[in-house]
Amino acid sequence: MNQPANELELLRAAAQDQFLEVIDRDTAMQRFLSPLRMQPLGEEIVPLADALGRILAEDVRADVDVPAFDRSNVDGFAVRAADTIGSADETPRRLRLNGEVLSPGIVAQRNVEPGTATIIATGGMVPRGADAVVMVEQTEVESRESRVEPLADSSLDPQSSILHLRVLRSVTAGQNITFAGTDIARGETVLRAGVRLTSREIGVLAAIGRAKVEVFRKPRVAILSTGDEIIAPGSVPRPGSVFDSNAPTLAAAVAELGCEPICLGIVPDDLSQVDAALQSALQHDAVLLSGGTSKGAGDLSYRVVGKLRDPGIVAHGVALKPGKPICLAVANGKPIVILPGFPTSALFTFHEFVAPVLRAFAGCAPEQRETVRATLPLRINSERGRTEFLLVSLVHSETGLAAYPMGKGSGSVTTFSQADGFITIGQLTEQIESGCEVDVTLLAHELAPADLVVIGSHCVGLDLLLSELQHRGVRTKSLYVGSTGGLTAAKRAECDIAGMHLLDAETGEYNSPFLNENLRLLIGYRRQQGIVFRPGDIRFTGRDAADAILFALNDPHCTMVNRNAGSGTRILIDQQLAEFMKSGQQPPGYAVHAKSHNAVAAAVAQGRADWGVAIDTVAMMYGLAFIPLQAEHYDFAIPAARWDRPAVKQFRDLLDDATIRTRLQQLGFRL
Repeated sequence: MNQPANELELLRAAAQDQFLEVIDRDTAMQRFLSPLRMQPLGEEIVPLADALGRILAEDVRADVDVPAFDRSNVDGFAVRAADTIGSADETPRRLRLNGEVLSPGIVAQRNVEPGTATIIATGGMVPRGADAVVMVEQTEVESRESRVEPLADSSLDPQSSILHLRVLRSVTAGQNITFAGTDIARGETVLRAGVRLTSREIGVLAAIGRAKVEVFRKPRVAILSTGDEIIAPGSVPRPGSVFDSNAPTLAAAVAELGCEPICLGIVPDDLSQVDAALQSALQHDAVLLSGGTSKGAGDLSYRVVGKLRDPGIVAHGVALKPGKPICLAVANGKPIVILPGFPTSALFTFHEFVAPVLRAFAGCAPEQRETVRATLPLRINSERGRTEFLLVSLVHSETGLAAYPMGKGSGSVTTFSQADGFITIGQLTEQIESGCEVDVTLLAHELAPADLVVIGSHCVGLDLLLSELQHRGVRTKSLYVGSTGGLTAAKRAECDIAGMHLLDAETGEYNSPFLNENLRLLIGYRRQQGIVFRPGDIRFTGRDAADAILFALNDPHCTMVNRNAGSGTRILIDQQLAEFMKSGQQPPGYAVHAKSHNAVAAAVAQGRADWGVAIDTVAMMYGLAFIPLQAEHYDFAIPAARWDRPAVKQFRDLLDDATIRTRLQQLGFRL
């Protein structure tokens, strides 16, 4: 249990100097790389079966020819091409069959003499004397008794063969044969050092008979998570606890770079335990710590790493967003990095500072990042004095790519997984206007377009529909920017579908008054909006909506959680509070904006707020009480030009699917 702090402890905690020295990104990188040897850590020989994904440490030359012999490419007959000249259906050439069959692995015992042919299978060794293979479907076999014309070589004894071959198509020398060394020649360099071995390269190594291969040793990277609040996935959550998403994420990122992650678990905020864990971690080639990089209360990692020398900490605080609190250190040629605790910050700084080092240690070539040009659909504000890396999702519009900021913050665990790339905003830039073109650095080597792009208001019903499309092979992308943002994107043809529930104050109608001539409305389903509160709260229990709101507004300790401007729910809230707001007052919590129904419900369920407005489906998920307020229409705006696109049609068909309609009704939606 957390014990009350005395005055001295409070003073120390309050005086949390955050950083030793905030420096720019390039200076930090130079200081970090300077004491490191940016080269592979050694080589080892591994069996071919264990070589997948490893980095080749040697140039590989072939000791054999591939194929090792002249090989037939088809089922047919090995012949001399000259014996087939003039062959046709009307004028077939007749050859005597030799008395052997050349299956793969069989060495011919007889040469192909003029006027003869030998049966051969695909992959069979071409016998001496033959210089072509005629396909079986271009021949006919006849017995000796049916022969009425002379053989190609009349000097041969016609009684020495039982079967004869009628050749119906002529072949040229070399036809249907792969000659020895055609694919790989002895002495040829087939693979070069630095190549990551995939199934393709493994196939080449096997083809030249390699059972073992020399690869660079995998760097072993120790990963530590620190913090009393951190618990392992699968543990029972407790108040204030956070599942450790950083360690598994970093371990996967380390493995993707060809390194071996060594997860050393979670260390509580105890100086001696953190110190012991670090000493154990230093047995490996690199050390990653997650959390505890600031100098606030409970941040111990930087204190332990600060004891290291040769040279020790080289940067603590970099003018970046996200990632300002990163701490970079080197000890005896080993990198030790304290990554920020927030997931997006941790992963971004990992790729920015750590990945180049690990790639060099593993023998990988430096990463070549690709960029594309895109237009910002909305204005971006940035903090002067820091280089900001803004993660964005890319969607195709009629004029090119549009870059939507992810906008979930460095604490988000999903931002990186949903982003396509990032924009680099310089230290002196405070604002980028809507409509400006920007360079987007891609996170992957190529941009995989989605079959269906949905922008607008989030809904668990929409989640169900998109998941069903994914199961049917339709690649979807969804960006939740509110009803107004989705409508704007639809008008600019930046999406296929915009989920919306906008209430027109004048007509009292949902959605249709906001469409223009270029948009069509797809009717969705109905959701019940209402006031959510914790069960048993006497300020709301047993009251209707109007009475409950009035009672809440008259209690200065009754805090609400609002919705973001532009959302349909915010319009409804402002309508309900209109009379109260005329006096210039705002209810407690009005300025706190949640971006989804789930966020509202979570705030109320956790006691950070006492009431808010959300849909009944979400209220049930969080175990909250509910007072109906108004049934709203959740519909879809679709650009008219995209109405008949295959993916849009599949989405429209889903809403008519009896099984899907039943599942939506089970979630509490009305159709």
